[in-house]
Parts: sequence; structure tokens; C-alpha cells
Amino acid sequence: MTAMKIRVGLIGADTKASWAGASHIPAIQAQPGMVLAAVATRHEDSARAAAAAFGAERWFADPYALIRDEAIDLVVVAVKVPAHRELVLAALAAGKAVYSESPLGATLAETGEMAAAGAGLHTAIGLQGRMNPSVRRAAEIVAGGKIGRLLSARVTATTFGFGPQSPSAYDYFNKAASGASFLTITTAHVLDLVEAVLGDILEVDARTELLWPVVELVDTGATSVREIPDHVDLVARTARGASLSVQVLAGVAPEDARFELEVRGTAGSLTLRGRHLAGVQVGDLVLAASVPFAPPEPPVAGAAVGPTAAQFWEGAPINVGEVYASLARDIATGRFDTPGFGHALHNSRLVAAVEQAARSGMRQQRNGSGDWTAYVVHPAVHASANP
Repeated sequence: MTAMKIRVGLIGADTKASWAGASHIPAIQAQPGMVLAAVATRHEDSARAAAAAFGAERWFADPYALIRDEAIDLVVVAVKVPAHRELVLAALAAGKAVYSESPLGATLAETGEMAAAGAGLHTAIGLQGRMNPSVRRAAEIVAGGKIGRLLSARVTATTFGFGPQSPSAYDYFNKAASGASFLTITTAHVLDLVEAVLGDILEVDARTELLWPVVELVDTGATSVREIPDHVDLVARTARGASLSVQVLAGVAPEDARFELEVRGTAGSLTLRGRHLAGVQVGDLVLAASVPFAPPEPPVAGAAVGPTAAQFWEGAPINVGEVYASLARDIATGRFDTPGFGHALHNSRLVAAVEQAARSGMRQQRNGSGDWTAYVVHPAVHASANP
């Protein structure tokens, strides 16, 4: 595999599916060491159309036939979350490298199962925001102590999605059973990027709200019940000592969609800012700091979307392209630096801890094994703090 281009098979490459066409296709095409060898959908007509539109060498109307094909090295799973498990497990059983969109599983148990099955294999999870060149440079600044001891960090993240209106095709994001929600997608991406810069979150208090319990489906005129929160506020402590506050707000006007991370230390400060409507994981970010730093490296993939995608998604290939570039290096060298399915489990556990903190009203803390439990104050500590 390492002596030739990595042959990628993309499952979910329908020309009408905006995300795969907007991000994965141009991201793969930007990789000098990869080739789009095949695409797969569930129907022959759409598979043929996708191969023609995206320049794939072959097409499959059966995703499992693509997985079994010995001419495929890397299987990409870019379908709805409830379909991830069967496809991912089949690809891992076939010994393939696997890149799955996030969240990996519809439940924490599914995610754990796939993470265990992927042990020892090259995997990548679609938490691509942390791979942005500006995020990586910000992490270097913090880890190198250039802004001194961390004092505080504040995040404001807003998105136009998950508001009072939605196309009917996106209504499944409003349902708990889908595994794809404001918490598991929007909030999960925000927290993962924060951890990339500030270190793992070790303690969290949270409050969630359901601001729009009834959603208008704009293309049909029907209404739908939203089953998951669409707003979260949290305070946390990270491994690098930062006191962190985060607000993630959905349903804002397009002009108000933004991401901003401000970090303050004893010797300086830095900020990361983005303006993509769909969230911090989509599009580029701009880094500024009060201390000198080398400019972030240019991304492997540009901002232009695939040939069938709406311009709304401009910028989507940038961070996804960085995941592919990292995975290609890992496959070529035998390393495992790319955040994979073990990292997906870490992220899902963090989101579950946020949900539990909000539901119970109790702070959650992470132990050495990565599990989360309710925070317990030792009586002796409490007594010394309150003489």
C-alpha cells in the first residue's frame, strides 16, 4: 500500500449529499498520495452519477462490495450515523484503514465497540477542527509556554443550524435515536478543538436548554418535535490548568454565526476566530496572539467545494484535507498520530459527561482511566476551605 497511491473508497458519495461532495471529494483530490478509486451508494443510478461527477475509477451499488474489494486500501464512511456501525465493523474486519465521520456511533456503546475493533488498525475520526493549521499553531504556543501559565479561556460558538426551522431532510438531527445532534456534533466539535489547544477537559459543570422544542420543516410546512437540547453553557478545567467557560448557541442569524476562543496567560494571550455558518469544524480559522509566532502552514486542500456542492460549504475541504494528509503519513510510516477511533470514544465520553452534568446538576470529573463520575469533595478539603 505504501509503495503506491492509497486507493480510497468513499461510501456515501451521493451527488445530492452535500457534505461528502463538499468536503471529502476535494480533500481527497488534493492529496498527492491518494486516489479516489471507488464510490458507493445504495442505488446503481446514484452510484454511477457519483463516479462520473467525482472522477472515481469505479462505482458500487453495494457498499459491502466496495469494502470487500482488494483494490481498496482506505474506506471512508460518510453516511448517516445510525448506519456507521455495520459499515465500519465490516471494513475493520476486512483489515482496511477506515475514516469515519463523527460521531462514530449512535450510542456510546457503539462507539466503544468500534474503537475496540479498530485497535491496531489505521483509523481516522471526522473531528477535523483540531487539524486546522491555526489550531495546531495555537496548541504549540500554549504548550511551549509562550503566553505563560494559563489563567482563563473563553469560547463563544454560534451556528445558524438547530434553530426554529429546518429542511425536512435534516429533521433526523432533531431526534435522539439518530445519534447526530446539537450536542454530539456542534458541541462535540467545539470541545474537541478546545482540548486540542488547552489539553483534555478534566472537570465540567454544564447547563443545557431546549429553546425551540417545535421545529418548522420549511419545505413541507409540517412541524417536528426536537428531542435534544439546542443550547449549552459550561464551565470546565483543563489539563493545562485553564479555567474555561463555553457557550454554544444554535439558531442565530447567518451574519451572527461565529467561533471565538480567547486564551489568557501570565505572559500574553491568543485568539482563534472563525466565521463559517455551519460551525468551527467547517472552514478556516484565524490566529492572533500578543506574542510572536511563526505563521501557520498552508493547508493541503483549498477552500473550493466539490463540483456538486452548494457554495454555502466553501471552506469545508480545508480541515478534512488535513485529516487525510495526516492519515496518509501514518499509513506510509506505520505511525498512529491521526486522531482515530480511540479519540472518538474520548470525545463521546466527554459529551456524555456534559449531558450528565446538565441532567444531574452535579459536576463531572474524569479519572485516570478516562471514565467520568460525579465530583466528590472530600470532607477534610471542604472543612479546610470553610473553617
